[in-house]
Amino acid sequence: MVASIKKYHLIMRIIHWSSALIIFSLFFLGYWMTELSYYSAWYTRAPHWHKSVGLCLFALTLIRLVYKRYSLTPKISGKTWEIYSAKTVHFLLYLLLFTLFISGYMISSADGRSIEIFNWFALPSLGSMLKGQADVAGVWHQYIAYSLISLAVLHGLAALKHHFLDKDNTLTKML
Repeated sequence: MVASIKKYHLIMRIIHWSSALIIFSLFFLGYWMTELSYYSAWYTRAPHWHKSVGLCLFALTLIRLVYKRYSLTPKISGKTWEIYSAKTVHFLLYLLLFTLFISGYMISSADGRSIEIFNWFALPSLGSMLKGQADVAGVWHQYIAYSLISLAVLHGLAALKHHFLDKDNTLTKML
């Protein structure tokens, strides 16, 4: 019989908190970028960093899912509806992340140019697949980003509720 796991593995905790930091940083960078003028020194530099870090987050998320699939994780605690809600929110967080990655790729590659990742290598473009692709994907990217951040905040508040009100180990499993 396998003993129950009390905490997430160190690698999963590092990936979790790194992902959270990167997601919120990319959100605020993206929000700030929308206000840049064409003449700003950051007009091309900020999107380059946003795309590069975003694609690194994509790779990190894939690693996270593979690692999660093949590692033992602690049991979700709480009432039946809380367990169901936790699983649903985790699924939605991943769904929004991957939709964000796809819409970001569609924005950046609509003109047929590849995406440079930190000037290390380029991710090739599939070109435009629909009319007004950059604009349509841009609107989706914005709304998905707002949804992701809202859900991430809700996720954090739920962890704090478990820690301070329920006084269970939900938060400490990830610390």
